[in-house]
Amino acid sequence: MSNSEIRLVRLASFIEQNAEAVVSSAEEFCGTLLPAAGHLSSEALRDHLPKILDAIVKDLRQTQTPAEELRKSRGAAPLIADAPETAAQTHAMLRAQAGFNIGQMVSEYRALRASVLRLWQLRVGSLDAQSLADMQRFNEAIDQALAESVSHFSAEAERWRNIFLAVLGHDLRGPLNAVLLTAELLSRIGAGEPTTEHTARLIRSGKRMKDLLDSLLDYSRSSLGRGIAIQRAPVDLAAACRDELDVLRAALPGRRIDLVAVGNVEGAFDASRVRESLANLVLNAARYGAEGTAISVRLSPTKGAVALSVGNEGAPIPNELLASLFEPLRRGRIELPDSSLGQTSLGLGLFIVQEVALAHGGGVEVTSDEERTTFTMTLAHETAEA
Repeated sequence: MSNSEIRLVRLASFIEQNAEAVVSSAEEFCGTLLPAAGHLSSEALRDHLPKILDAIVKDLRQTQTPAEELRKSRGAAPLIADAPETAAQTHAMLRAQAGFNIGQMVSEYRALRASVLRLWQLRVGSLDAQSLADMQRFNEAIDQALAESVSHFSAEAERWRNIFLAVLGHDLRGPLNAVLLTAELLSRIGAGEPTTEHTARLIRSGKRMKDLLDSLLDYSRSSLGRGIAIQRAPVDLAAACRDELDVLRAALPGRRIDLVAVGNVEGAFDASRVRESLANLVLNAARYGAEGTAISVRLSPTKGAVALSVGNEGAPIPNELLASLFEPLRRGRIELPDSSLGQTSLGLGLFIVQEVALAHGGGVEVTSDEERTTFTMTLAHETAEA
């Protein structure tokens, strides 16, 4: 082994031997990055930091030409060549989804760099020429990992900004449609006929539209990618679903929508978000279900949760679409049986349903065959005081 190779191995070996101490120090620092770090476990705080260190060690042990060094100094060379996605890129994506801002993520690399060099200098004492060369190569590797993270973080944040704007427009479309339909109905009512029920529906829809807008704006201000925020309060989900279906029947006069509620479905839930999800599932059933058939809605208690199912008859969902069914801004190419139900859909309805279910500690499942397609979202119970 040449003197040059020995020099490059020194710091790499030290990092390997002290990886746990370095990562523990980085985890402790990351825990101070509030509010984003407040909800993360120890494993989530560490995230891909150990793999980033592994990549740096591998990089330190590779020979490097002056041209390669120049490319890396400009952020143009990945730490590990031919890797589809580096640890630094994945780390950035997960930090963006967890609600970190870019300054907080960059500060993690500063802390990681400082931790390694501080512990190493304590070990080696004064820095000789070999140590200085090791330090320069290490700093290049940290800078490259940082460049990869910043690039991916920015792309992920931009993606969620686009999703937010699309969700905002999507959420407002349903309530606004009900407001317009009810307003048109009121305009046709003759003098002297009662309008109390229609006016109340108009007011409820307007208030719900305002609540959705306020909630989405709060969501945007907090952190993009942390999921949809919910506000739990005591509610009878059967009553909330009946109110929503009244609005949907007005918007879908040609569709029969049946509701069956069994057992106790009261609890602490975000009624507005549940109604929003129900509307998305019913509109999805109306859009893709067989024309002239009924849409069935069922509410029932299950172990520690409430199950909300929406089913329709019609063609099954193609298997190739199932994997990406809940992805935002995607929409399968299925011929719509009813062209009046919004062929300009952005493909956000099922994404919103999934996010609302996850925020309630539940999830969404879909079954689809030649006879029937059913979406079932579960909403975990939580008392109002929890």
